[in-house]
Amino acid sequence: MSARLTEALSLIRRGADEIIQEAELAARLERGKSLRVKAGFDPTAPDLHLGHTVLINKLRQFQELGHHIMFLIGDFTGLIGDPTGRNVTRKPLSVDELRANADTYKSQVFKILDPEKTEICFNSTWCNQLGAAGVIKLAGRWTVARMLERDDFKKRYAANQPISIHEFLYPLVQGYDSVAMKADVELGGTDQKFNLLVGRELQKESGQEPQVVLTMPILEGLDGVQKMSKSTGNYIGISDPPADMLGKLMSVSDQLMWRYFELLSFRSMADIEGLKRKVADGANPRDIKFELAAELTARFHDGPAATRAKEDFIARFQQGAAPETMEEKSVQSSKGVIPIAHMLKEAGLVPSTSEGLRMIRQGAVRMDGERVEDEKLAIPAGSNRVYQVGKRKFARIRVL
Repeated sequence: MSARLTEALSLIRRGADEIIQEAELAARLERGKSLRVKAGFDPTAPDLHLGHTVLINKLRQFQELGHHIMFLIGDFTGLIGDPTGRNVTRKPLSVDELRANADTYKSQVFKILDPEKTEICFNSTWCNQLGAAGVIKLAGRWTVARMLERDDFKKRYAANQPISIHEFLYPLVQGYDSVAMKADVELGGTDQKFNLLVGRELQKESGQEPQVVLTMPILEGLDGVQKMSKSTGNYIGISDPPADMLGKLMSVSDQLMWRYFELLSFRSMADIEGLKRKVADGANPRDIKFELAAELTARFHDGPAATRAKEDFIARFQQGAAPETMEEKSVQSSKGVIPIAHMLKEAGLVPSTSEGLRMIRQGAVRMDGERVEDEKLAIPAGSNRVYQVGKRKFARIRVL
């Protein structure tokens, strides 16, 4: 194996959970041709978050290696609704909602990918041409028994939870995308493995060389436990204002920081190992975390904005007498949220809910350095923030 190929495979493996089959990938790379690399995103929400960029970063790495990147917007599959990981049928979005969300995706991904070297695709282009007869023919290429091998379908079926027929179509349509796009490689999260393998099988049946499947891990959100998601409130949006983005990144745990470095940073693994050695030798993890936060904030905004956000964070937070170390508390939410005054009481920062409300009204409560002004603020499950009450009471509070 040549040094160039070894270096390429090393970059592609970075952060990857699994490559099916790596030998096939190596063989295609050795041929020296530009590979058609695909990743699909259903526009089910208007904004992307850092969890989405784990895949987009990997696309960028393939792009830097000279391969053809196909960013697929699933405007057709979005009408079905991805059943992956769902224990209930997902409510489909309207065509207008999907189109509006897709427009925001196109502008956001070019903060990472080179627009001159990226093909934006919409799967309605070929799926609308299938027609009823084509969809029936596609459905005839898979059995119910094979579809029930999918873990989430299997669990719902065993629990007598409903599965709509149209949900079975989702993996087939995603697989058909690979046929239509003649993909050499498809990227997806670990939860998408079944769907990605369907693409391999449909390509084989269509006489194409089956795509290599590369799965990436699901990025944990700010709580370090659940996957990053807007629904749980533990996300960092790539369109977040610079101060919010940097502040959220500074709130992640020291342990989670290294996972963010590996999956989100463009620094080399050698550089990251060097940072780990610095911490082992006594460097403050907070200072290393600033490097990560500044890099990501600059990527989605610019260098001056990241610098201003860092200076503002230091002025508001560190110079506000926040301790180097602080207690970490966990409180239980009810129905996915907890009122802030009640949370402060449960965490032991105030003796009572009424005292918590009084402190908020006096402007004596801060969340990640920002004064809390809404006494009715409800904190969602998954939140993991630093709270200050008065001048000396600090705690990092995780809402379960």
